[in-house]
Amino acid sequence: MSQRRRLPNSLRWRAVGWMEMGLSQADAARRLNKTISGRPRATTPAEDRFLALSARIGEKNHYCAAARCRPLSSIRKKNLRYYGAKSSSQCRASTDLREQRTRYHQSNTVERHSYRGGGILVWAGISLGGHTDLHVFHGGTVTGLRYRDEILDPYVRPYAAAIGNDFILMDDNARPHRARIVEEYLEGHGLERMEWPARSPDLNPIEHLWGYLGREVAALNPPPRSLHELKQGLLCVWCSLPIPVSDNLINSMGNRCHQCIQVRGGHIPY
Repeated sequence: MSQRRRLPNSLRWRAVGWMEMGLSQADAARRLNKTISGRPRATTPAEDRFLALSARIGEKNHYCAAARCRPLSSIRKKNLRYYGAKSSSQCRASTDLREQRTRYHQSNTVERHSYRGGGILVWAGISLGGHTDLHVFHGGTVTGLRYRDEILDPYVRPYAAAIGNDFILMDDNARPHRARIVEEYLEGHGLERMEWPARSPDLNPIEHLWGYLGREVAALNPPPRSLHELKQGLLCVWCSLPIPVSDNLINSMGNRCHQCIQVRGGHIPY
């Protein structure tokens, strides 16, 4: 490894005098037959000023290295883009500005479907060979009282009577499902409910049915543009639900439980 050597005082003051007269450090070193250590310059002073200006405009959203430029991110406020050109000796950038008074031009706009917010909460039950009607909750929050009066009494109890003694209710651990009035209702009408582990949506086959329902509604032509159209679309898709779709999900329950036991309660690919 080479050792660093200092200039004698006579040469040092001579170099200082030359630089005070306007010579650069490199020119002074060449007059003294000396070399300057460090990386050689890859950009011009004008390019350095341009890079510094670009960094201030982009608010640190740009990355540009000496002798190499990477694509720089867009600036929304000024609709300005910088594109880097790779070069071994220089770093350039070009700008693409939107012309004045073309803000709403078709080439400068992106169409998006903006819905007015809101949503619809639904409930349904499935079994081998059939399913219940789709129930749409009309506003408000679902409580244990609403779950008993709007779901258990008009849907679950008649459905359980039609199936017979083999009926077992499977629902998750949502707070309305585990309310005391719900427990009392199920015990009072002799409805057996399956014990359900916490945080286990991957074990519930109806979760995949909600995904199927959402995809079918999204594929409607024209798509729903209001909550009323969304409700009608959901009811229409549910009425035409193929029975094999729900049967296949129910028949996968044994494999779900088997895989869950194998991974000791961990995540399963469902």
